Amino acid sequence: MVLVAEAAVWLLRPRPAPIAPAPTQASDWFTGAQIERGQDFDRGQDWLYLAGIGVEAIVLIVLATGRPQVVRRALTRATARPLAGTAIVGAGVSVVVAVVTLPIGLAAHDRAVDYGLSVQGTGSWLADAAKSTVIGALVAGVAAAVLGALVRRLPRAWWIPGAGATVAIAAAITWIAPVVLAPLFNKFEKLPPGNPARAEVLRLAHDAGVKVGGVYRVNASRKVRALNAYVDGIGSTRRVVLYDNLISGTDHAELGSVVAHELGHVKHDDILRGLAFIALAAPLALIFAGAAAAPIARRAGFAPGSPGSVPAYFLAIALAALVVGVPGNQLSRQVEASADSFALDLTHDPRAFIALQRKLTTTAVADPRPPAVPAFLIDTHPSAVQRIGEALAYERGSR
Repeated sequence: MVLVAEAAVWLLRPRPAPIAPAPTQASDWFTGAQIERGQDFDRGQDWLYLAGIGVEAIVLIVLATGRPQVVRRALTRATARPLAGTAIVGAGVSVVVAVVTLPIGLAAHDRAVDYGLSVQGTGSWLADAAKSTVIGALVAGVAAAVLGALVRRLPRAWWIPGAGATVAIAAAITWIAPVVLAPLFNKFEKLPPGNPARAEVLRLAHDAGVKVGGVYRVNASRKVRALNAYVDGIGSTRRVVLYDNLISGTDHAELGSVVAHELGHVKHDDILRGLAFIALAAPLALIFAGAAAAPIARRAGFAPGSPGSVPAYFLAIALAALVVGVPGNQLSRQVEASADSFALDLTHDPRAFIALQRKLTTTAVADPRPPAVPAFLIDTHPSAVQRIGEALAYERGSR
């Protein structure tokens, strides 16, 4: 599974390769206080992230083994209706995990507020958490129903259509997210003709030879102080989204660097690249999950594919996703570095790019150069120092 995922990273890596960063130091671009603050915040959030994984694992192990009688009775009752039962158990497991890990998420939010990254109130945050829990339960219920049906009908080859279903669910979520899910959490406004930010997006898109959908502004400033922009959706739902505080907190050149980076993702079809990675990694990940989950379910007294086996399969899939996520993050960092190179090639303004990275890092209270091991395992973007080094290399003519 790991070797196939790494092969997928090699196969899907951006071409040409991103600009190799020039050597530089965090202290050349950030004050000692900014570096220390980012390190303190990231270190605490990393520990909370690990705690969340540990609690989730414990909950899934307890549910998968069916040791508490109340859990066993509930799983046994669900067996009477295989299709509906697997959906109900899948949704229930998702809700239980979300509720048990809620205190850890709340602690992470409180730290973000304390460090000035978040301005969202606790009530609003809990409302968002509730919405996320409902969405997660719906997705988990559908996934469990599909999984159970496939395992029951195709005990040996269920992973083949299962891999196809995994990609289909991921693609469907990617397609509907901008128009159905994202508006549940924030307000999106389509920028009208004549808006300077929209004009900049369209100008750079024309220069880059890419087609974008709508250009939207999201009212992110009511929740966070971090500056951001992203490309979302596929096909008819693809759009460029700019944070309102990004528009107000950057000058023309810095905004152009952000926009050019996001257009790089469009130019390179990076959303489809991510779906391709899932398609390549899913088959062996599901084979691993089936091999691990079936004996756990049988030991607990449940047949593979039955409602009672759902927690065991969710435990094994979560482990597979955690492991495959490491190569996935490796690919993500390469993709982000490639989008940075595209932005530098498009704007020819490395100084604006560097100024932007300094703002992004300080507003996000991030460590400009995180430790190597956590960065390798969980970071989806290159560090600020690496990105600044890329701009320096471009400036010195390395492209």
